[in-house]
Parts: sequence; C-alpha cells; structure tokens
Amino acid sequence: MAEAPPHSLRGASVRQGHGPSTRHRVVVVGAGIGGLVSALVLAHRGLDVTVVEAADVPGGKMRQIMVDGAGIDSGPTVFTMRWVFDQMLNPMGTSLDELLVLEPIHVLARHAWRGTPGHLDIFADAQRSADAIAAFSGPQEARRFLGFCQQTRALYQTLEGPYIRSQRPSLWSMVQDLGPRGLGVLAGLGPFASLWGALARHFHDPRLQQLFGRYATYCGASPWSAPATLMLVAQVEQDGVWSVQGGMHAVALALAKFAASQGVQFRYGTACQEIVVQDGQARGVLLANGERLEAPSVVFNGDCNALATGLLGSHAQVATDPVPRSKRSLSALTWSMRARASGFPLVRHNVFFDGDYASEFDDIFQRRRLPQRGTVYVCAQDRNDDATDPGGPERLLCLVNAPADGDTHPFDASETQPCHNRSLALLQQCGLTLQAQPHQVALTTPRQFHQLFPATGGALYGQATHGWMAAFQRPGSRSKLPGLYLTGGSVHPGPGVPMAAMSGRLAAETLMANLDSTSPSRRVVISGGMSTH
Repeated sequence: MAEAPPHSLRGASVRQGHGPSTRHRVVVVGAGIGGLVSALVLAHRGLDVTVVEAADVPGGKMRQIMVDGAGIDSGPTVFTMRWVFDQMLNPMGTSLDELLVLEPIHVLARHAWRGTPGHLDIFADAQRSADAIAAFSGPQEARRFLGFCQQTRALYQTLEGPYIRSQRPSLWSMVQDLGPRGLGVLAGLGPFASLWGALARHFHDPRLQQLFGRYATYCGASPWSAPATLMLVAQVEQDGVWSVQGGMHAVALALAKFAASQGVQFRYGTACQEIVVQDGQARGVLLANGERLEAPSVVFNGDCNALATGLLGSHAQVATDPVPRSKRSLSALTWSMRARASGFPLVRHNVFFDGDYASEFDDIFQRRRLPQRGTVYVCAQDRNDDATDPGGPERLLCLVNAPADGDTHPFDASETQPCHNRSLALLQQCGLTLQAQPHQVALTTPRQFHQLFPATGGALYGQATHGWMAAFQRPGSRSKLPGLYLTGGSVHPGPGVPMAAMSGRLAAETLMANLDSTSPSRRVVISGGMSTH
C-alpha cells in the first residue's frame, strides 16, 4: 500500500462540533519537556488536557538538585534551537523572551587535554573558532575547520525538514523527501561513515577529532559507532547557545506555568500505574492511588522501554519494541556540587580530555564498566564567557560517561570512588583544583538514574544512535497501540531539550491529524524551522 502524503500542520484543528462540555480529552503521562510541549499545544488547539506526573515538580530529566542550600541543574545544561519553542509559542501570543530570561553564550565550550598546556575555546562565531584553532593546532587545521563548518551547515539544512521536523521517516520517505540535492549532500558525507571516520577526514590533529567526536555523546553514542550525520550538532551550536536565568529547570517551570494558564490541569505526585486498554485502543490511565482517568487519547512522556517491558500494563506492551541492553545509550556518573574552583579559568561549559579516547567507549560499551580514562564535563553554573571567579563556593555539575547497567550493577563506592579520584586527577593535571566538603557533593549513579527513569538501566538517551540505520529505529510519535502517542528523548527525533520539545510538537500534531483525518497513516511535518529564518 502506498504511504499517504505528509499532513501539513497549518490548519489542523479540533473537529467541528466539539463544544466546551464535549472537548476531546487527553491524558499526558509525564511532565518532562516533551509532555509539557504536547500538553501546551493540545490545550491551545482546544482539547481538555490533564498531565499526571509522579514527581512533585515538572521537568523530568531537566531536574535540579538542592546541594548545600543551592539549586544545581543536574540534567541537561545546554539550551539550543530556541526556534523550536518560539515557533510553538508565537501563535499562542507569547515567546521565550516573555517567559524566560535568556543570555547568549559566545564561548560554546572550553577544552583542555591531559599533557597539553593551555586550552582551546570554540565560539559561536566560526571565524573566532578558526583563529583559536590556528593558534592551537596550526593554520592548516583552521582551514580544515572552516571546510568542516561548510559541510555541517549543508548537512543541517538538508536534514532539518525531512528528519528533525517530520514524523519518524522510513528509508523510502527519506529518499523521497531529500531529493537529488539532499542525497548528494549525504553522498558527499559518506552515508555509511561513522562520525569518527568522517572527522578523521576533516582533521589531522587527534585532539580536534576528540573535541568534535564528543557530539556523539549528546545522543548517548560512541563516536566510532555513531553515524557521520551527527556532525550537524556543530551547526546547531553555531546557530546559538543560551544560558537561562534560574537554570535549565526554569524552562520546565515556565512552560508548566504557561500551560496551566492555557487550561492544562497538572496533577503532581501522581504516578501512572497502567495505560488502560479496551478493544485494542488506549482509553485512559490507572493511577497508583487506584483512580482511573478516562480519555480517548493518551500521550506517554517517558522512556518507551517502560511500555515495552510491561511496566505500564501488559496490554500496553504492544505499543513499541523493547530495547536490549546492548543497544542502550550512555548513562552517566554525575557530581552536583558546591565547590571552590581554582587554577583553571572555567567558563559555563568545560570539557577535559584524557589521551586515549577510544578506551573510554571500549570500557563503556564493550567491557561494561566505568571508564578508566574518561572525559570529564564540568558545567560551571555561576560563570559566563569572561570566566570571572564568583568568589567562594560555586555551583558545578561534573559528569563522566558510564554504561547503562543500573538495573543489574550496583555502582557502589568500590567503583565510583576510584572513578571520582581519576576524574579529579585529570582535572588537576589540566590545571583545575576543586575543593568541596562531603555535604557539598551529591552523587548520582546509573543505578539511581534507573530508579528515577525505570526500565532504562540508567540510559539517558533511549536507544544509542549507532549505525546509519539509527535514524529509522527510534519509535515515532504514533505508537503501535491506537490512541497512544509517544514523546520524549527516547522517541524520534532524539534526545536533548529541543529534540524532546520537537517530539512533543510531533506527538500533539499527530494526535490532531488523526482527529481531523480518516487516514491515520499520514505523516506529520512541522512547518517552519531554522532554515526559514
């Protein structure tokens, strides 16, 4: 059977005849960023929306931990692709600037290597980055960087519409959407190439290969297994990175507050026990307190593996396929702390590399252990571009990648303490000294992430983006169970705050398209995008 044509979202609306007392009811399970966006879009389109959330606050993985009296962002720390939010909010009569205080970041990240003096900054301005690379690695590498930027720009412009703004594509639909020009861009990249292989063709300095290879970890993947298309992250960052006053958790709070003003009902501290299924369709949810909420449509904003493994009821298992442990994305070991930092000029985002990058991913994905020579990411949440020392203890999030085995492995002090010591030693050899008392540090392990996000093993990004077919393997917003829609970082188009938000828009608009159409197979495509600016 031929696939129905894409469904344009401009003009989708609730079926005529639904008055205030007969509005279509939707229950959204989970108040992560995807669930918040879905709820907001659906409420704006006139539906009756209730969000149930097990935690006491919205945000999901966009969480904040109180340490020594200070709130520390302990999930996503980078805000990009703000157009995703502005294009959603503008028809609602508001914008990000009205809901939040955002400040552009000009130093995207500061990088240091064990055994290499100094550091390398990458800027939002590509020419400034090229100048910094010329001073660090030589003029030839700077020229290669500018060529790399040209390719990543073309790649992003090619994939934004057919992939990022579209319901999960099939291989055939991607070929149709890309057309000869888009296919030519991918052919120039090497459609079956790994990210590491592509970077090796661009850069001769292995330190630059490490720096840009780290983009694979944004999707929970290894640079040696991730597809070369992840190079487009470079263009995403050059299009803009912002800091948020109040931290990233403020994004969730602002969206939840605005959604409530639009009529969305929030029920915090209310866990969903089961997706109610009748006659082969989702018909509401059963809460942990025994209450049942009837609804002809349900949006699930959680890791899809929770559905596939039966945690939301055996009848809902058909909604999506399980993710085997071998295909799980990265987890992490994180330290949220208030510490005194000295010796290294920290900016907001800082990355400290060891020499043997391949061993880090061999340890995690092959040996299934904490890396012996892991990269350390430090988010200095009281710093900005000029690296001004705030004076006294400051809020830091330190992160090391880890295997997602929190359901089978304890990750106790016998493992985490040596990893902590190795990380501190790497920081010190790069010039950074951190001093904190035990009560000023909160550790989160893959086991704790698994407890926070059940059925994941602690995987923070759903299925790892490994192999060129990864683009077609994440679940889409339309689940296999009629009436149940999916959103979140484990769903197409992928992990990260803007992608989860886009998945929320796609889930809402897919639901609306199904209400408006007799052909539920139509693909949804979000209009607009960065490329239209």
